[in-house]
Amino acid sequence: MGRGKNVQTLNALFLSDTHLLGAISGHWFDKLRREWQMERAFQTALWLLRPEVVFILGDIFDEGKCSSAKDWEDDVRRFQQIFRHPNDTELVVLTGNHDIGFHYEMNWEKLQRFEKVFNANSARIITKKGVNFLLVNSVAMEGDGCPICHAVENELFWLSEALNCSMQSELKKEHCCDTAQFSSTPPIILQHYPLYRTSDSNCTGQDAAPAGKRHLQFTEQYDVLSQEATHKLLWWFQPRLILSGHTHSACEVIHGNKYLEVSVPSFSWRNRNNPSFILGTFSSADFLLSKCFLPEESSVIAIYCATGMAVPLLVLLHFYLFKGSPQFTSALV
Repeated sequence: MGRGKNVQTLNALFLSDTHLLGAISGHWFDKLRREWQMERAFQTALWLLRPEVVFILGDIFDEGKCSSAKDWEDDVRRFQQIFRHPNDTELVVLTGNHDIGFHYEMNWEKLQRFEKVFNANSARIITKKGVNFLLVNSVAMEGDGCPICHAVENELFWLSEALNCSMQSELKKEHCCDTAQFSSTPPIILQHYPLYRTSDSNCTGQDAAPAGKRHLQFTEQYDVLSQEATHKLLWWFQPRLILSGHTHSACEVIHGNKYLEVSVPSFSWRNRNNPSFILGTFSSADFLLSKCFLPEESSVIAIYCATGMAVPLLVLLHFYLFKGSPQFTSALV
């Protein structure tokens, strides 16, 4: 990624699917070890990498779609503790199906509860250092005309109009006087669901889906967006990059031989043995992505087990050597 003297760059972290356990199915020990892992990993990443903004691509909670008001408050409190951050780092959270429910479970009450806590909107553009990030509530991209879906799609359409106007020449901008103005660069789409693909069969890498699951067919509007919703987003915004979550595994897909999508794996040991996140460096014209892996849960457990066996053996060895030494024997006499 080229960096000229006058080129501003933005450092951003992307993680997804933290799935903080809820009161219904969350065991206390599971919460303890896996939330401890996420907290330590996140705080270490902030300290080492100093990102200016962190994006979490949905499914913050495991039971947000069905939690009571009291349980919701407890989940939010734990989230704020785990993902605390300095004032000079902005945290931006997107909605996932476990936060507000799948389309058939979603309603205004759940959506507004989530948006109030995280100061989020179902469709908006955040511009930082000339980089446009388009945040999409992909749960609402059902295309069936439901009130929430209709409102989100309308907002996305107007954002696409405003963004297209922002990239026009000054002469053509005369017809765009009533639209919002953004940086004149194609956006980076951020959302929970991936765009449409048939499966993960072409995905590779150590954090891709397991070999036995890569060829399972995805269901539209459940595992991935529908073909219609995918076409709309690509046609309206012509993004230079798409980042998504939901599948818990990594994947890189080129849509239409032009648009790169990167699926961000889950950040939780509960969903993967080897969680990871992405560090992105962006300018208004270019970007560079790097993947950062967390310790593998199996390796950590193996270290604990080995330590648990080694410590008693060392104690016994020390006791045996100490008891059998001449100095100890003579002292007793």
